[in-house]
Parts: sequence; C-alpha cells; structure tokens
Amino acid sequence: MDPLILAANRDEVYSRPSKAADFWGSNNEILSGLDLEEGKEGGSWLGINKRGKLAALTNYLEARQNPDAQGRGFLVSNYLTDNLDSFAYLRKVSSEAHLYNGFNLLTADFRANEDTLCYYGNKGSSEPIHLKAGIYGLSNSLLETPWRKLQHGKQLFTSVVNKTLPRDGLVQELLHILNNEELNTPDLAQESQGVGFSKAILQALSAVCVRSPGYGTRTNTVILIDRDGNVSFTERTMLNCDITQWSTNSFHFKLQE
Repeated sequence: MDPLILAANRDEVYSRPSKAADFWGSNNEILSGLDLEEGKEGGSWLGINKRGKLAALTNYLEARQNPDAQGRGFLVSNYLTDNLDSFAYLRKVSSEAHLYNGFNLLTADFRANEDTLCYYGNKGSSEPIHLKAGIYGLSNSLLETPWRKLQHGKQLFTSVVNKTLPRDGLVQELLHILNNEELNTPDLAQESQGVGFSKAILQALSAVCVRSPGYGTRTNTVILIDRDGNVSFTERTMLNCDITQWSTNSFHFKLQE
C-alpha cells in the first residue's frame, strides 16, 4: 500500500471567503487552499509541501467558542513553513493549546528513509502521539472517536483501498465516498458532544458529506503519495456558494530529497 492515501472533507460556512488549492504565489513549494476570512487570511485546513511535510486540521465540535481565540488555520500554514519536524512542532503547539478553540491536528513528514505521522488534539491528552501504519478516521472529535459517520466512512474507505485500482480510479472512488450524504443517526456519542446545537444541525452533521442551509461540505481533497515520492493532489471545491457548481483541479509533483 502507498505510504499515504488521504481523503478529506472541509465543512464550512459556504460564504466564508477562501482560495482554492494552489501553490503559494512566488513560493511554489507549498500547496494548499487558503482562508481569506478577515483576520484569518493565510490560514489553511490541509496542505503539503515539496519537502514532504503535510498537515491537516479539523475543528472540535463544541457549542461554546471563545470569540477572541487565535485562528486555528495558522497551525497548518505555520507547520508547512516551519523547519520543525512533525512531533517537535506538535509539542510546541501543545504548549500553546489554550490559545485556540478546540482542534485536531495531524502533521506528517514523508521522506525517502522514513514516514512519520503524528497527532495532537487540544481536547484530549496533553502530549502529541506518533501514529503507527494503519487506517485512521478523524472527524470533529478526537482521533478515532467512534462516531457513526466516522465508522461508516472508514468502512467505505477501507473497502476502496483494498481493491486493486489504477490511481485515477482510486481518486474517483474516494471522491465518491466523500460525497456520501447518508445520515448516520441517531448517534449518541455525537449528540452528547454537540449539546447546545439544534437537532437539525446535529442530524446534518451526521453525514460524511454535510448538507444544511448555508453550511456544509464545500471541498473534497484526495492526496496520494507513492513509494517513489510521487504526489497526486486532487481538490474538488464548490463555486459561488452553490452546491450544484463544482470545480476539480489536480496537481502532480515529486517530493524533493
């Protein structure tokens, strides 16, 4: 199996200004979508650079948010520009965790000699952890929290990656999973964490692909890295806040030694 097969959704307010995935301006080393929200410009939710550093972020579902907290998207951007390795970076983040609303952060280093994937969630253990090879699911609770949508998505993902598919076929099947709108309710674990949210919102959030008025899944991303360091990054993103209009872009490059 490839060192990395990642399938990820970004759920967000449809009207929040964002830039679709691309290499950063004059810096053609970093590839990510970017937040353009005032005061949060330059943050991201998922990105990779040509030296093999990858970061992915999700928010932690909680009704009470601190309006003065720092923008979580910078946790991704800073890792991609920083020289710290994945674990050292998460240790640094964990010491500043109280400055942010709830989040989960995955950081990885993909290099010729070894691949490292680490995780830290500021609502869980105080220390980051190294992840062994395997299949992991992350939603808006701590890593591997068995929400029904997570278990359902993981099951679908596992069945696809166990097939022998050409790369394009694998990307298409993973995008198909990311757009699964089936509701996974009732889910007591998700509902108990989501106290303070309306029943309608929690029900919408129970799907792998979230659809509710003005909020939901607006970007699907599939990243594949093979044993030779070839990266395939495919992003399908919503246009004009309209769930019937989408644009798909793919990027291919080789990791630099």
